[in-house]
Amino acid sequence: MLESLFYGTLTGIGLCLTFGTVFFSLVQNSVDNGYKTGIKIALGVFVCDIIFVFFAIYGTALLPDIPDFKKWMAGAGVFFLIALGLTNIIKGQPQIAYPKTSLGNLLYYFTTGFFLNGLNPVNFISWVTIASYIRTNLHYNYHQVLMFFGASVVAVFLVECGIAVFAHKLKRVFTPRVVTIFNKVTGVVFILIACQIAYVNFLS
Repeated sequence: MLESLFYGTLTGIGLCLTFGTVFFSLVQNSVDNGYKTGIKIALGVFVCDIIFVFFAIYGTALLPDIPDFKKWMAGAGVFFLIALGLTNIIKGQPQIAYPKTSLGNLLYYFTTGFFLNGLNPVNFISWVTIASYIRTNLHYNYHQVLMFFGASVVAVFLVECGIAVFAHKLKRVFTPRVVTIFNKVTGVVFILIACQIAYVNFLS
């Protein structure tokens, strides 16, 4: 049990350090709007990961049988990332309009994290691949699998919360010019990842 807990934690930490769209969104929003917004994004990622892990453990047979489901999801992800990327590049320091109520604020950032994570097919495939590996190579039983994935998703959430808090503490370093440059770079990263998703799913 301790081994599965240990390796699950390491896996979760490793998945956070890939410097993908979620990482840049966490840093950007924590600097722009405070660390609490980053934690809300991390919460959306956390819930999305739980859903992915559920299907990774219990199989994809429970998913709806939609023709070209993966391509539809990839297409939505490409559109979403390009829209975010262009917003960042054009505005530099985007002042995004979102509901001012506490619930509206939570839903806005929660869904941002959820969709950033969920609309990239690579994330779901990663969880499924990990599930297959620990069963066939590490020979984990059911309880060890649950322990492994429980540790993984909790580690992902805690590390992302840590990234949000750390980014906010460095806010004084992010002058308006630096923030503008960082946001534009983030926009370029979003578009490059969108192009990579499009290439893998539609052109290769």
